[in-house]
Amino acid sequence: MPDAHAFLTNLALILCVAAVTTFVFQRIRQPVVFGYLLAGMIVGPHLPIPLNVDAQMVSTLSELGVILLMFGLGLEFSLRRLAQVGATSGFVALIDCSAMALFGFGAAQLLGWTLLESIYAGAIVAISSTTIIVKAFAEQGVKGRFVDLVFGILIFEDLICILLIAALTTMSASGGVSAESLLVTAGRLGAFLVGLIGLGLLVVPRLVRQVVKLDRAETTLVVSLGICFAAALLAVNFGYSVALGAFIAGSLVAESGESHKVEHAIAGVRDMFAAVFFVSVGMMIDPRLIAQNWVAVVVFTVVVMSGKLLAVTVGAFLSGNDARTATKAGMSLTQIGEFSFIIAGVGLANGATRDFVYPVAVAVSAIATLTTPLFIRAADPVSAWVDRHLPRPLQTFVGLYGSWIERLRRTPVERSTQLLVKRKVRWLVLDAALLAGVIIGTALERDALSARLVRGVGVTPTVADLVVLAGAALVAVPLFVGIVRMARALGMLLAARALPREDEKRLDYAAAPRRALVATLQLAIVALVGVPLLAITAPFVPFGRAPLLLGLVLTWFIVAFWRSTTELQGHTQAGAQIILAALGRQMAPGTEAATSPAAADAQAPKPAAAALERLYKVVPGLGDPVPVVVPPASPVAGRSLADLQLRSATGAVVLAITRGPEQVLLPVGREVIGPGDVVALAGTSEAIEEARRILEKGA
Repeated sequence: MPDAHAFLTNLALILCVAAVTTFVFQRIRQPVVFGYLLAGMIVGPHLPIPLNVDAQMVSTLSELGVILLMFGLGLEFSLRRLAQVGATSGFVALIDCSAMALFGFGAAQLLGWTLLESIYAGAIVAISSTTIIVKAFAEQGVKGRFVDLVFGILIFEDLICILLIAALTTMSASGGVSAESLLVTAGRLGAFLVGLIGLGLLVVPRLVRQVVKLDRAETTLVVSLGICFAAALLAVNFGYSVALGAFIAGSLVAESGESHKVEHAIAGVRDMFAAVFFVSVGMMIDPRLIAQNWVAVVVFTVVVMSGKLLAVTVGAFLSGNDARTATKAGMSLTQIGEFSFIIAGVGLANGATRDFVYPVAVAVSAIATLTTPLFIRAADPVSAWVDRHLPRPLQTFVGLYGSWIERLRRTPVERSTQLLVKRKVRWLVLDAALLAGVIIGTALERDALSARLVRGVGVTPTVADLVVLAGAALVAVPLFVGIVRMARALGMLLAARALPREDEKRLDYAAAPRRALVATLQLAIVALVGVPLLAITAPFVPFGRAPLLLGLVLTWFIVAFWRSTTELQGHTQAGAQIILAALGRQMAPGTEAATSPAAADAQAPKPAAAALERLYKVVPGLGDPVPVVVPPASPVAGRSLADLQLRSATGAVVLAITRGPEQVLLPVGREVIGPGDVVALAGTSEAIEEARRILEKGA
């Protein structure tokens, strides 16, 4: 049995070398993925080490690793889990993946790569690594609200990855792109997904629940893997990747509610074949190709680190997170990993990319991953530095924006308003879809339409081409204007919910904060629609024109946003003066009692809080100001606001400080906190609670 002996020899060599390298990487506290990659390089054909294994056999085994990895990913993905992570993570993931796909495509075009290679490059740099993030967070003991945000983003990015793999596999197999092929491909994929998911939901969850009731681990393992490989085989027979079928199988099993038991049953098998997959990735790394393409490695490393930091941070902030949480999330996701390898492998296997793209992707992942722990550790000081150097109007806006979004989320929605919002969202999506269709259709059928005009009307090819472009512009411009107008209308509608006008006949005290919120929501909506639209249409339009157009639109919104934040600063200053006067009146009767620290601590907050609650109607938009008394024994007494980093650490804004007859309006960082001070805070409820803990206990 020479074949069996060769198989055993190769498998033993792979696992023994991988065991040694992963043990070493565990000892030096590095991701074990890189141990597997090093093992692959050792047993691969590109290093002068006499331990070569059969590449064909390893490739077959690695396919099993891909299937099991994607099945395990599907087990973590269910409709319930999607609802838990919420729209916030989906918003950030869509902005991040779209922006990174655009950055990666542009970088590849500048490097002279082919169109299809550039599309693959955008997909490769779009997806962050779940495995590496989980490992880094566990090793550093990272906790906090931003961890939930990061994992929510990763869940949505994994889902986007599945769609990318399906689209790229079909595109590579067809060898080209046309309007007809795009429509046929989208229709076939939709029919396949609807059929498989629809039938699967009727059978798989019930079957899994019945199997789990038997309480036999081996039966659970065999049935689960049977479902996994059957779905993968079905996907291959319909012309899609095994990853798509395995992922759907995992998500169907997850709908049974028994995914944790199934995951426990398959964990050992999955981990072994996943190790073989990463070893196969290492075998394809040719150090000579990396050396020859070092410019591409450097360029894409910079694109991944800077692009993801910017896209995730901005997206997380626009979705309502404070600046500190958004910055930490952005600095945690500055890497690519296992799914980038799978996408690169799809391109190489289908002949869509040249052989240097794969090792470049692995090298970029390695460099970015090694810096991930450093980025995570630097997140707090970097966010504090950024907060200190923001202009004062932006500091005020950053502190209040989260409270507006919080108020928007918890405000009850009238049915009429809800229907109006849904109708505007539908029009927005329709305009964006039609605009994408016009752009892609014109790009793909431009020559054919021009030729028809030449034959039918008798004009010159140049005139025919201009007529086609002019016709496309006549259709596209109203759609583009409709997107901008609908974004503004939707922003105004949402802002009116968060900061309503109390009385049409009286002075509108909420005008300034509402204008700032409208400008920000407009910017967020245009980015949410425009960046994915740009990423989808970028391969079909002349490079640089579409980003320039979107950049001009965003610049216009940014200018409006800056003006609104400057106006907001004046509104906040006026509000802080009113708050100081109210606090002074409430504290005046207790001045004598305030000399007693216990009395000040016990009595001051109640009347002050009541006064601030009444004042919210006069000075709306300050996030429900809350007074906090600094106890005499507080560890923060005698320290400055800059030393405490109260705003950057919590997201809360200090509107005013009252200490006896002395009153400080919008205090700066050098202001020192004293015992018995009454500090008026604004921001989200969570930010205020964190700031209260710091002021009272120094926690």
